[in-house]
Amino acid sequence: MLDLLVKNAVLAGSDAVSDIACQDGRITEVGPAIKALAHRVIDARGYLVSPPFVDSHLHMDAALSLGMPRRNDSGTLLEGIRIWGELKPLLTPQALKDRALKLVRWSVAKGNLAIRTHVDTTDPSLMVVEILLEVRDEMRPYVDIQLVAFPQDGVLRAPRGIELLERALNKGVDVVGGIPHLERTMEQGRESVRILCEIAARRGLMVDMHCDESDDPHSRHVEMLAFEAQRLGLHGRVTGSHLTSMHSMDNYYVSKLLPLMAECGMHCVCNPLVNMNLQGRHDTYPKRRGLMRVPELLSQGINVAFGHDDVMDPWYPMGSHDMLEVAHMGAHALHMTGVGGLKRMFQAVTENGAKVLGLDGYGLTPGCNADMVILQAADELEALRLRPARLWVIRRGKVVSETPEVVATVTIGKGEERVDFV
Repeated sequence: MLDLLVKNAVLAGSDAVSDIACQDGRITEVGPAIKALAHRVIDARGYLVSPPFVDSHLHMDAALSLGMPRRNDSGTLLEGIRIWGELKPLLTPQALKDRALKLVRWSVAKGNLAIRTHVDTTDPSLMVVEILLEVRDEMRPYVDIQLVAFPQDGVLRAPRGIELLERALNKGVDVVGGIPHLERTMEQGRESVRILCEIAARRGLMVDMHCDESDDPHSRHVEMLAFEAQRLGLHGRVTGSHLTSMHSMDNYYVSKLLPLMAECGMHCVCNPLVNMNLQGRHDTYPKRRGLMRVPELLSQGINVAFGHDDVMDPWYPMGSHDMLEVAHMGAHALHMTGVGGLKRMFQAVTENGAKVLGLDGYGLTPGCNADMVILQAADELEALRLRPARLWVIRRGKVVSETPEVVATVTIGKGEERVDFV
């Protein structure tokens, strides 16, 4: 007797209709017309079944804090950082935890079952770190949460920055973060990359660095990150997030940079919603889009995933933590609306994100975790176009969220017509 049998599913990346058998939290069989009894049977009725969505870059500590203590009137990155600095002394543990748990519930309902979130380590109390560690552990049955030790004000610029980051790691934070372009000088930015990568190498941890989130083409800390990954043997364990200065770099320099990034197995995380909003603010016309060169990175074999980055906070006033919305914006902003490009957008919020986080057991093949999302769409392209209902969200073979199918009956004149996918 199986725990769960999903029938008549169209698997992401395939046109074939398959059944998915699940037992003890794992997928045991995938194939046509599986003959077995199960405690629960779900008929997907030809709808798309995808592995879970992955948010590779989020700031859960700031999520849903919009308007606290004030709104970002300029819409700029730096004003957002100032507002966050004003808010930190006002944070209370319970209010922070309530917001984080609310956001995670949104996440699960949207099919996001893996999240990498950056957590500010520059407050000497490390209260935010403590609370998000609690959230990570309490929500483990529903979602995988990775925490990145993120020195928001710069690890060298912030008082006791290195000490506080190391304390956060000692408490159980998973990944070493940084923000070299916010250090006082370019030289200090490079020094911070070296120090942080050495900490990660010593502890056997991954690195995920806010890198070159700037319109300045001379912000080139990603080059230093690639060098340190190579020097310290961190191949495949380093992620460069944002990398927005890449949109302003000259093509000759980029032709040198991309092979260096590929050589060290660097992952990259693009944040289309928020970087489209924050970058290019000093431009008159033409205005820059502010995104890393995703097609060029992919052409070099570099893994690129997407993040939501912010949800209703000092930097971004919108968002519902829907990763299909992120991919939808990415397709437009990156000129990737061809069939192949759209499929790569879907991968950027699923399997590519799983590679960034180093998730074990991710996928829809036998032996993988029985984690999946059944969407009201025929395929990935329709899912990107419609951002449809997540009909069932399944975690370790158990349904953790259900959404009714969206159907409308339209009456025009004397006739009625049922309209799906509205």
